[in-house]
Amino acid sequence: MIAGVVGGGTMGAGIAHLLLAGGHDVVLAEAGADRAEAARLAVTRSLAKAAERGKLTGTPDALLAGLTVVEDLADLPSAAELVVEAVPEDADLKRRVLTQVASVCPTAVLASNTSSLSISALADGLPGERLIGMHFFNPVPVQELVELVHHDGVGPDVVVRVRAWAEALGKTVIEVRDSPGFATSRLGVAVGMEAIRMLEEGVASAEDIDTGMRLGYGWPMGPLKLTDLVGLDVRLAIAKHLAAELGPRFEPPALLRDKVDRGELGRKTGRGFFAW
Repeated sequence: MIAGVVGGGTMGAGIAHLLLAGGHDVVLAEAGADRAEAARLAVTRSLAKAAERGKLTGTPDALLAGLTVVEDLADLPSAAELVVEAVPEDADLKRRVLTQVASVCPTAVLASNTSSLSISALADGLPGERLIGMHFFNPVPVQELVELVHHDGVGPDVVVRVRAWAEALGKTVIEVRDSPGFATSRLGVAVGMEAIRMLEEGVASAEDIDTGMRLGYGWPMGPLKLTDLVGLDVRLAIAKHLAAELGPRFEPPALLRDKVDRGELGRKTGRGFFAW
């Protein structure tokens, strides 16, 4: 399969890695030479780390031979069967990207990696029968889950094809009807916001809140460490969206807003609820 990925940040690079490891040719689109080179390096590092852990079939160099990085959406292959957009969580930006991709790749399935935005709204003005939500989790090559989000206008054959592709990549698939936050973000953000409120109120330390959820409920990591991993800015944006759609129970705590204002965004900046 020839696949496209739009956006070479953490998620986009991970999706490109996954597709390459699955034996597919990948065209990764970024904006500008510097960002394109950064995306190429991110995929290269990701594959190298997987090889060091013994989690890669084939060598990184052999897999990278299937990667092409371009600086313009117009350079995506017209014969692509699947194009996944992984640009920031901005509905207008995603819609602009998907509109251009739909024109450049006239038969491709259009998949959005959004974690909370309405797929129905993104489909407005697009060939909606080709659009589906394909929500991967960070780090993409490691996390087992893919959340498929379908709206009323998606073609049934598209759902079947995307599920088959995801399962062939070694993922477990859940299907969710389009609704704010889908299943995973809605539940994950709810717990995360409550954990932040507990820290804000002095109920317990960040370490003890997370330890309680790991040992008491079997979570692989606590909600505060997970927020650091996802990015406090990303979690804040999702919480604001869910608060607008579903009400004040998702209203972001002041502590989260303050940390984002100070640039404490989690692992990517070296400090969030923990020091990294």
